[in-house]
Amino acid sequence: MQDNDCIFCKIISGKIPSRKLYEDDLIYAFHDINPAAPVHFLIIPKSHIPTLSDASAAHEAALGRMLAKVGELAREAGCTDGYRTMINCGRVGRQEVYHLHMHVVGGPDPLPPMLVFER
Repeated sequence: MQDNDCIFCKIISGKIPSRKLYEDDLIYAFHDINPAAPVHFLIIPKSHIPTLSDASAAHEAALGRMLAKVGELAREAGCTDGYRTMINCGRVGRQEVYHLHMHVVGGPDPLPPMLVFER
C-alpha cells in the first residue's frame, strides 16, 4: 500500500526520479539527494510504513530484507571498511520524511561521532 502524498512512495512509483541502486518486490534503494558523506543512500520498504514505531509483524519480510541487503549495497557503493546505518523515528528522532527509511553512510575516511550533545 502506498500513500499518494508521500515523496518516497512517489519515488517508488517512478513519479519522482531517483538514482536507483537496487529494487525488488519488497524494498527500494537510492542515492540521497543531499548526501552527508561520500557514500549516502537510503533503503526503504515499498509498503508505506510511516515510522519504525508503526512497523509490525506484517512488515517483517521487508524489514529483514533491508537489513540483509545493506551490506552488499554498501560494499558495492565503496564501503569496504565499514559504514553507518541510521533509522530516525518521529519528531524527537528528527525524522523528516514519514516513510520508514534507513540511511546508509560511509566513505574512505572514518565518520564523525554519531551524536554530539552540548552540555
